[in-house]
Amino acid sequence: MLMAIRHLSRLLVWGRRMARHGALRPFEDARLPLPIRLVAHVARLGSGAPTTPDFAGGLAAVGPAAIKLGQALATRPDLIGLDAAADLARLQDNLPPVPFSEVEAQINAACGGKWQDKFLSIEPDAVGAASIAQVHRGITSDGRHVAIKLLRPGIEADVSSALKTYEWAAGHLETLGGEFARLRPRAIIATFKSWIEAELDLRREAANCSEVGEILAGEADFVVPAVDWQRSTRKMLVIDWINGTKVSDRAAMAALDIDRKHLARVLVHGFLAQAIAKGFFHADLHQGNLFIIPPAGPNDHARIGVIDFGIVGRINRRARLYLAEILHGLVTGNYARVAEIHFEAGYVPPHHNPAAFATALRAVGEPIRGRQAKDIAITGLLEGLFSITRSFDMPVQPHLLLLQKTMVMVEGVALTIDPQVNMWEVAEPYVRDWVRDEMGPEALIADTLVLNMRALNQLPRIFRQWVAANPMPGAAPPQPPLPPLPTRSGAGWSTPWLLLAAGIGAAAVVLLG
Repeated sequence: MLMAIRHLSRLLVWGRRMARHGALRPFEDARLPLPIRLVAHVARLGSGAPTTPDFAGGLAAVGPAAIKLGQALATRPDLIGLDAAADLARLQDNLPPVPFSEVEAQINAACGGKWQDKFLSIEPDAVGAASIAQVHRGITSDGRHVAIKLLRPGIEADVSSALKTYEWAAGHLETLGGEFARLRPRAIIATFKSWIEAELDLRREAANCSEVGEILAGEADFVVPAVDWQRSTRKMLVIDWINGTKVSDRAAMAALDIDRKHLARVLVHGFLAQAIAKGFFHADLHQGNLFIIPPAGPNDHARIGVIDFGIVGRINRRARLYLAEILHGLVTGNYARVAEIHFEAGYVPPHHNPAAFATALRAVGEPIRGRQAKDIAITGLLEGLFSITRSFDMPVQPHLLLLQKTMVMVEGVALTIDPQVNMWEVAEPYVRDWVRDEMGPEALIADTLVLNMRALNQLPRIFRQWVAANPMPGAAPPQPPLPPLPTRSGAGWSTPWLLLAAGIGAAAVVLLG
């Protein structure tokens, strides 16, 4: 009861802040359940709320975790509506930086003493400050120019309390059934929780950066900074400094003399190499995290540099095969195969007709095939896709949320680099070749051999189990099981301690996407 009161009080405070920006007006819709309408109306009373909702301003007023949630929801117009998603798309993750005097103690703690022992200099003015962390430029004791990312003091406690309330609210929403149950708000918040918790451990971000670097090692014009593992900790990340023009700087981008078509292809192929080929991808590829690095010489290409590896995604091989086939089918107009894949993957409930689903896909896909992205009415396309998901009772797939979000970002950045880019033409050869390599005869034979070898490796274990269950006549009876170990009271090695030890071991080898 006390926890419920605490969650409700937080929601009331947050609701009041959002109400001042008119962000709760849509929740007074007569089609929504009465409790939701009542709370939204009460929160708005006397707030002077504007008629036009300012969702971005409302969430920014709530706090850092709400800013991150708003950015995630901006990619889910099927959940919040097209107008709200468009408004949240302008939500900026920029906040005033914490003064250097307040973060210097954190730097010293990360360095195990005075930071001057490991750095020649650190610029006191942050070059960037977001809701979770801020970045300073520095020079290491061995003369390398680096970016130093620091968690904001107290951010972990703020995010933890906010997440508990989000989970509580999502659970109650899902019990309302109907559209709330189909959209699976608890699963969405669980996915969001994994994203933001990963961002709060900068060692995880360092590992993400390293892994993305390995994946893109073959992409000569896609630059991933190296990690300084000796200076990086849970609250401080040190990576190579990237000199270049931010893609978000429109004026500077317009002045660059670069091969835009080549760079757009580098970006798209780099993303596909991560998401489709390896199933591990940088999931925050917006304009502020990407740089155009000038050519090193007259015969060289400009390159793309990427930073901020706090959010990454993982997709298993089966899901990647499905996605690659879906993308290839849409590009080539094979809607029947795309429909089959949706049913095979369980994305569409089996009581629906695959042929009818294929026709619905054709109605959305044909108008955009072969056209440049700049000529496509995105609003109409999204409305068509969301109509399909509702008509065919398609549940939300939380494990694909990051991929959907990142694909939208990549397309937006590619258009910023080259307004003439045709995403279909750039992606189709890569996806076609990957599908051929992964689903051709050689790949099928290799997969069969691997599965058979795994099965053979299990035979000794199966044989031992059979012998144990069927002893030979005259054999000695099996020994009785040993009595359980005595448990100790107090701070002994009880079950919670063993679980904690197991959790620490698991955390050392598992990378969460």
